[in-house]
Amino acid sequence: MLRIYTGLSLALAHGIHKTPPSEGFIAGVEKLGFPAPDFFAWAAGLSEFAGGILLALGLLTRPSAFFICFTMSVAAFIRHSADPFGAKEKALLFAMIALFFLLTGAGKFAIDAVIRRRIGK
Repeated sequence: MLRIYTGLSLALAHGIHKTPPSEGFIAGVEKLGFPAPDFFAWAAGLSEFAGGILLALGLLTRPSAFFICFTMSVAAFIRHSADPFGAKEKALLFAMIALFFLLTGAGKFAIDAVIRRRIGK
């Protein structure tokens, strides 16, 4: 349930608004100092949207969780570096949940588990 809720929340409340990235979002990424702001804006948006959907499904869970964790770490430690903890809290929470799934995998009720069982037979 945590994987499904987190993935859908990230995808539908955050990532869907960044895919495709708006000019304002691209400008914000450029202000952070990224060398190719268009590319990194797309990467962040897809990480949140597609990564969230994949996390919810339990498909390619560890790679998705890695990109989500990385993106949320950038949000917390670079974008919100000067902000109070309350402004970083949501990004940190998403990052820690993604780290959990990166380390543990999706669990037995995931598409990854079904694929593993079928390959193993």
